[in-house]
Amino acid sequence: MGVYIIMIGVQGAGKGTQAAILAEKYGIPHVSTGDLFRAMKTQDTPLAREVQALMNEGKLISDDITNRMVEDRLSAEDAQQGAIMDGYPRNPDQAAAFETLLASKGEKLTAVVVMNLNRDIAVMRSEGRRYSTDKSRVYNIYFKQPLNKKDGVWLDDETGEALIQRDDDQRDAIEKRISLYFEQTMPLIEYFQAKGLVVEIEANHPIENVTEAVMAAVDAKREA
Repeated sequence: MGVYIIMIGVQGAGKGTQAAILAEKYGIPHVSTGDLFRAMKTQDTPLAREVQALMNEGKLISDDITNRMVEDRLSAEDAQQGAIMDGYPRNPDQAAAFETLLASKGEKLTAVVVMNLNRDIAVMRSEGRRYSTDKSRVYNIYFKQPLNKKDGVWLDDETGEALIQRDDDQRDAIEKRISLYFEQTMPLIEYFQAKGLVVEIEANHPIENVTEAVMAAVDAKREA
């Protein structure tokens, strides 16, 4: 059987980091729907052209098209032994479609990893991020402070240049995204809880500790 894991976590919980680590451990791809949508912008396939037309018209991508994108990605050679899903499914309907897809391949979902993080810490992890001008260095004014500050502006340790805060890391934007996450994600978590697939991980710990907990939980589900 392959290893199919769904990662769920509020912004700042580190699910992308943990997904990448799990992908390396199990030798399977980290499939981010955000990456899939970005890839669709440059591909020239019937499905990509359909997605491009909807994007150009400013329309939402339907569950059906999203499901087809995932099915297409999981048909690739590197995904024959499983995948780490990040950003999909987003609702119970997509979840049911994903389980049906796996069943058609003779597979089943291994685990749904829910990374819990206190709301205030989630805000601080995102709102506190500051980037060097070339985006190669990331700081956090609450957890990984730069060494220097001038006229209220944090400076890059290496170049002394002013650090950048992304527009979508502004507190109002983050608060809205986090509220939306809790509103939209709880029905999905409850859907998987009813199936006994959820493993909850406390994300407010050092990365290596979270990784250890995630891997132990996933391995336990595989052996069950």
